[in-house]
Amino acid sequence: MNPGDAHRTNEKATPSGPLSQVVPDVACLAQPIVNVYFVGVPGAGDRGWVLVDAGLPFCASKIVSAAEHRFGTGARPSAIVMTHGHFDHVGALEELADRWDVPVYAHELELPYLTGRSSYPPPDPSVGGGAMSWLSFLYPHGPVDVSAYARLLPADGSLPGMPGWRWLHTPGHAPGHVALFRENDGLLLAGDAFVTTQQESAIQALTKPRHVRRPPAYYTTNWVAARLSVELLADIQPTIAATGHGKPMRGDELRDELRVLAADFDQIAVPSHGRYVDQPALSDERGVVSVPPAPSASPVLGGMAFAATMALFLAARKWRAQRAEARST
Repeated sequence: MNPGDAHRTNEKATPSGPLSQVVPDVACLAQPIVNVYFVGVPGAGDRGWVLVDAGLPFCASKIVSAAEHRFGTGARPSAIVMTHGHFDHVGALEELADRWDVPVYAHELELPYLTGRSSYPPPDPSVGGGAMSWLSFLYPHGPVDVSAYARLLPADGSLPGMPGWRWLHTPGHAPGHVALFRENDGLLLAGDAFVTTQQESAIQALTKPRHVRRPPAYYTTNWVAARLSVELLADIQPTIAATGHGKPMRGDELRDELRVLAADFDQIAVPSHGRYVDQPALSDERGVVSVPPAPSASPVLGGMAFAATMALFLAARKWRAQRAEARST
C-alpha cells in the first residue's frame, strides 16, 4: 500500500499526540494561526523525515517536541522545505536550522527573504477586513537570515528527502511561493496559494471552519499571479489539500470549491481596492524591486486597530474555550 492510501477511508485527520495525521506519512502541527507539516513515516528516526515550513516565533520547542514524539528522540529532519518566508512561516526557522544543522530549501525568488537580503513589500491592512488584516501593518516583514543553510530547490521539480513529490511555483502571495504535490495519492501541501479558512478574520483564523479561500489578502502583492497559481492548482485536481492556514479538505468538496475559486477569482478573491490590486509589487532574485505607493492614510485607522485588538481578544477566548471543550470530551 502506498503511504497515502489510507486517507481514502479516513474523512478526518487522526490525532497523534501533538500532531494530527493528514495521511499516514504526513502530519500537521496546528499552531494558533498557522500550520507546520511533518513528512515521513512515524519512527523514521534521525534524518528520515522533512519539515515543511517553520511556524510562528517562539514555537521552536513545540516543533522539536512534536518531531521527537513522531520520529524518535533526537530525530532531526533531512531538510526543511519552505513554501515561502512570511513571518508566520519562518518564526522558528533560524533556531531550528541552527539546532538541527539542516539545509533549508526554497525557490530562487524567495531566498532574498531567507538570507537577510530583502524585506517583503509592506502588507496592506486595507484589504480583506477583519482583525488579522487590520493589524497586519504591525507584523514583521523583515527577512530572516539562514544563509549558511539556504539551498535552491532542484530545478527538475523534485524535493530533497521527499521521493514522489514535486514542487510547483505558485507566486502571487509571495514571489517565490511554492506548493508541494504528490501525484500517487493527490496530496497537495498548498502553503498559502489558497487556504481553507478566512484568514483575514481573527475568529476564523483561530477556529478554522473549512472552506476554500483566496490567499490571505493583506500579504498578497500580485493578484494576477495569485489567480494563475490557483488555476494551476485547480487543474491538477488534488485529492487532499493541506494548507498553511485552516484544516485539510478532501475529495469532491475540495475540488469543486477550488474550481469555483479559480473560475471566479477576479470576482470573489481580488479586493475591490487596495495597494496591490491595480499595480503589483515587483521582485527578482535580489528581492523587492518596486512597490506601488501607499494609499492615503485612513482617518479610521486607529479605530480599525482598536476593533482588531478587541476582535483578537474575543477570538482568543473562543479558541481557548473550544480547546478546553475538546480536551474534556
